Amino acid sequence: MRTDSSPGTLPAREHLPAGDAGTPVLDVVIPVYNEEKDLQPCVLRLHEHLKHTFPYAFRITIADNASTDSTPQVAARLEAEIPEVTNFRLEQKGRGRALRTVWSASNAPILAYMDVDLSTDLNALLPLVAPLISGHSDLAIGSRLARASRVVRGPKREFISRAYNLILRGSLQARFSDAQCGFKAIRRDVAQVLLPLVEDTGWFFDTEMLVLAERAGLRIHEVPVDWVDDPDSTVHIVKTATDDLKGVWRVGKALATGSLPLDRLTRPFGDDPRDRELTNVPTGLARQLVGFCVIGGLSTLFYLVLYSLFRQFSGSQVANALALLVSAVANTAANRRLTFGVRGRGGAVRHQAQGLVVFGIGLVLTSGSLAALNAASDNPAHSTELAVLIAANLAATVLRFLLFRAWVFPDRGESRTGSTVVAAHTPSSPTYSTTAAPTAPYAPLPQRPVPHQQSYGQSYGQPYEQSYEQPHQTTQVRAGEAADGSWRDATMRLQPVRPHDTDPGDPR
Repeated sequence: MRTDSSPGTLPAREHLPAGDAGTPVLDVVIPVYNEEKDLQPCVLRLHEHLKHTFPYAFRITIADNASTDSTPQVAARLEAEIPEVTNFRLEQKGRGRALRTVWSASNAPILAYMDVDLSTDLNALLPLVAPLISGHSDLAIGSRLARASRVVRGPKREFISRAYNLILRGSLQARFSDAQCGFKAIRRDVAQVLLPLVEDTGWFFDTEMLVLAERAGLRIHEVPVDWVDDPDSTVHIVKTATDDLKGVWRVGKALATGSLPLDRLTRPFGDDPRDRELTNVPTGLARQLVGFCVIGGLSTLFYLVLYSLFRQFSGSQVANALALLVSAVANTAANRRLTFGVRGRGGAVRHQAQGLVVFGIGLVLTSGSLAALNAASDNPAHSTELAVLIAANLAATVLRFLLFRAWVFPDRGESRTGSTVVAAHTPSSPTYSTTAAPTAPYAPLPQRPVPHQQSYGQSYGQPYEQSYEQPHQTTQVRAGEAADGSWRDATMRLQPVRPHDTDPGDPR
């Protein structure tokens, strides 16, 4: 998706390099609220599964959403007993808030989460994160609605789930199959840019994240899962459904108005290193040509209808000029949004002015054709006039596309590539501070400012601030939305962990 704003910040996807096994590759977050009974069995089962099946170092993070029972004590005991378990306490409820806060502070390159009830079979965990580790995909979700999935749940939840996903497809044009399955993963470099755009802090967090990622052109991998409904689930279906519908309306409105800077999530052309060396490669020509032809065909029909209406009370030249003017304005607006992907109001007046110049060229072609027809025949039939106008419009359409692509809406990919900002390490270790949540129990990597973030809050959702304490500079960070630079700037060496590779004294 292209806009007239700043360039994308995401690099090409790359496979995580093999090397140091001591660095956590995967951070699995378990959001909990008053789960004193289910928390310990869940963590023990997940830890045992990862220890025996996951070939890299991992971490399990318990994100306590302001529990009022003994959940904090259970989480603290698990953290003390199991080295790979970390406890994180939030004083506010909200699954989305918990995920944003923990994911933003984590230093693992792959971030995941799952529900505490473990309704999803854990055998799907490695297939979920493998495409992210390999660099093939940006996000991964478990799907209960895939053809190969096996699901056990009541008809009420089945109906609600399918109806909700049908609403997403109809209103937000979502193509992923299951938005609310509590089994997802994301690359950390993607999360750092995507999470500040996600406004919801509750159950709609998943859907909003996926919709924005899909609209930005990120790759979402789906894994069929075996899923058994938890009959003791504490989710309030009616309230959750109401909040989700409000979220659908809010996100749909933001997408329609073009207030989201989704172009910052774009990937380079091709992930193969050879593709990155290509220059002056026109991108999207086939898609743009198809979109332009469809819009051109509809515009031609619109023009002919207008011409026939105006011809009833005016001469052919006046009717042609009025019909062409109205259809040209509509055609420029449609091509701007749908064919060339320009969002927002920035540059709209300039684009319409340039479109009117293109309209003038078309007017000359069609008016000249009518003048030639009137010179050849004193009283040409109306059908003859339409035939001449159609031929002239076809020639004008070809010229219009070339001018739109080369002049009105040029592809600025080359200039953006040259201006992409590469974050660098700060000269000294910064102090990480928060204003809305406690400090993470494990230290994040050195934080680095990300360009353009000050405009996110202005264009969508709540404003936020991000900065770091350095010499001669005091700054603030809003918890849950802090984003450090790409993890590739501090690449970790990873290697598979096998039983015979571990220290005999290691509890794993």
